[in-house]
Amino acid sequence: MNHASLEIDCIVSAPFAENTLIVRRSGKQDCLIIDPGFEPDPVFACIAQHQLSPIAVINTHGHSDHIAGNQAMKNRWPDCPLIIGAGDAHKLTDAEANLSAPFGVELISPPADQTVAEGDILDLAGLELHVLETPGHSLGHVVFVWKTEPPFVVIGGDVLFRGSIGRTDFPDGNMQQLLESIRSKLFTLPDDTLVLPGHGDATTVGHEKQTNPFVGVQ
Repeated sequence: MNHASLEIDCIVSAPFAENTLIVRRSGKQDCLIIDPGFEPDPVFACIAQHQLSPIAVINTHGHSDHIAGNQAMKNRWPDCPLIIGAGDAHKLTDAEANLSAPFGVELISPPADQTVAEGDILDLAGLELHVLETPGHSLGHVVFVWKTEPPFVVIGGDVLFRGSIGRTDFPDGNMQQLLESIRSKLFTLPDDTLVLPGHGDATTVGHEKQTNPFVGVQ
């Protein structure tokens, strides 16, 4: 993905076409691994190819497709803290709550080393990430916003997609919460803000405000 100040690799992981992001400042080796999925080997290969040094593993929320690679990442880089929103931290070690058990897989992640909440700021790998709580798809879902310089970047998980929004039919999902999260937390950012979703292609706040059939201009 192109950005003047950041280098972002997106690795799509089967079977749910989940986006794992590797994010770093341009020209730097320290990086963050966001939402490692069911296929860790391509993540390892990307990091080796670019000779990167992971600093942390971050989850936007606790559903199995976004945490499946946590154990593999911790095995490879045990000193990397595992970070997730406080409201979804329990899902890491609960196969029912992270929705793996209903699919016939008992997926357990290592527990969180650190939890975050609304208003927190993570300063990692030279990146200052602002934490916003965005419930609706998952009660403890958070997004991370880099706004050091324009265009801002949202590491968005399963909140807002290009032309769509996250599912709300899971046990702690809520459509009204999700719409409110998008409108009050994301649509208040500048129109050129880049949104990197957990599935599908990147988009911008302005594009979704104008065209998204679920939450755009009515």
